Amino acid sequence: MTTFKNKSQPNILHIFVDQQRFDTIRALGNHIIQTPNLDRLCNNGVAFTNAFSPSPVCVAARCSMIYGQYPGNTDCYANTTMPTDNRTSFMGALTDVGYHTHGIGKCHFTPDTYALRGFQSRERQEEGGAESLDQEPYLQTLKDAGYDHLLEPLGVRGEMYYIPQPSPLPVRLHPTQWTGDRSVAFLEAAAEKTAPWYLFSSFIAPHPPFTPPSPWHKLYRSPMMPHPKIADNHESLLTYVNHCQNRYKYRDQGIDQNLMRNIKAYYYATISFVDYQIGRLLDTLEKNGQMANTLILFTSDHGEHLGDNNCFGKRSMHDASARIPMIASMPGYLEGGVSCSKPVSLVDLAPTFLNLAEAKITSHQLDGEDLAAVAAGKTKRQYIFAQHAYTQNINFANQGREIPQVYLDDPALEVAACSTYMALSEQWKYFYSAPDNREFLFDKLLDPDETSNRVGISFYDDKLKEMRSVMHNHLKASGKTKGIAGDHWRKFPKKTLNPNPDAGLLIQDGYAPWADTTLPGSIQISQT
Repeated sequence: MTTFKNKSQPNILHIFVDQQRFDTIRALGNHIIQTPNLDRLCNNGVAFTNAFSPSPVCVAARCSMIYGQYPGNTDCYANTTMPTDNRTSFMGALTDVGYHTHGIGKCHFTPDTYALRGFQSRERQEEGGAESLDQEPYLQTLKDAGYDHLLEPLGVRGEMYYIPQPSPLPVRLHPTQWTGDRSVAFLEAAAEKTAPWYLFSSFIAPHPPFTPPSPWHKLYRSPMMPHPKIADNHESLLTYVNHCQNRYKYRDQGIDQNLMRNIKAYYYATISFVDYQIGRLLDTLEKNGQMANTLILFTSDHGEHLGDNNCFGKRSMHDASARIPMIASMPGYLEGGVSCSKPVSLVDLAPTFLNLAEAKITSHQLDGEDLAAVAAGKTKRQYIFAQHAYTQNINFANQGREIPQVYLDDPALEVAACSTYMALSEQWKYFYSAPDNREFLFDKLLDPDETSNRVGISFYDDKLKEMRSVMHNHLKASGKTKGIAGDHWRKFPKKTLNPNPDAGLLIQDGYAPWADTTLPGSIQISQT
């Protein structure tokens, strides 16, 4: 039963983006990108500069975030099924203590994409298509506005996933603008009510395809953009999942440096357009007198390689993919325009929100820490963790290969064989790629760009053993030991890409419900 306390309970504005790198905020050192409103948050709040995704892919990251647990406890390691055991999300716990909980934009819930999972209400907007307009308010808006001639109104995926493309929609109908509009409408309505609120304002951008609206696509020009960072020894730093991502995203048959800069220009433009929407939300809070009693938290589900070391996409434990921006701001609580370099994770959001709202989750134990306590130096935690499993059933780079019977008999063994594991402290990053049978160790203070793997250098043997033991102990705590063999890792057969360069390319024709693919005469469009 819902128990309402009082209006003094703080509101929570949770601004979420998809695939935004950690180094894309001007106030935190990127002097090219324009993010005046994220800068406002940095100047007023606390920027957590060592924040990471618990699993650098959309579904698993969001699953860990809403349940406050690492993948070893959610059993969601990829874009697969979230728990269906009725465990309580932090949105559900907030609802139980009287919060009006509402989600706008992308949630990426599985297996039921329309599920509430603790929200009282949602206004859905997801990346792909849909079979009907039922529960599709954004697509209905486009149809009503006369844009039902577009097969893929949110941008062409598949072959053009990493080909920048101006949006076919005007600013007023762009998906980023729609999420901003609906979020502003919620804040204005909430100001007239007595109950505290939690708003999940979730933008699909800057997830590819990179489709800023006109004239935002002219904000950054390709010749003015820096080239990706390519280490001299970059091939030695890559893992199996990096090569799979490059294949999957049509980016492993040659590098065009002009295209690389154009990708970055459009990627930055989508971020700046989201930043504009964030400014609208902040202005609405100030106008309605809600700023002083609202915790604002901005973050992303994971990053984007963006051509660094000739890599693209996510799913790896390199900083470009796994490290995320995270800013928290609330007067008298998380404030001061300061930075915190302690390692934090998306699993920390649940305890942060619940402690602020005096709410609890009793269905399971949380793995995270309150960000306010971390910022104040009141926690003893040294490490955070991550895991991603590129299993056969989702591994597009190995299409046509049969799943070994041993993995069919024991899916947990397949997860172990296909996982990349990470343990991270303020100074050290350790990760292990089971498909490669390789360990990586980086000194984050001396080598922030991760150019030198310290594994194999005798001076670092003790640190390597220490970090491996930390990772093993984390897995043992959740009972996930299939990949461990004594003090070392269990050796699985190394994985390689299909030698056919066209095997595993992304085919993702997510059409709008009104899509008509017929052409005159006998010409037919190829469809999956």
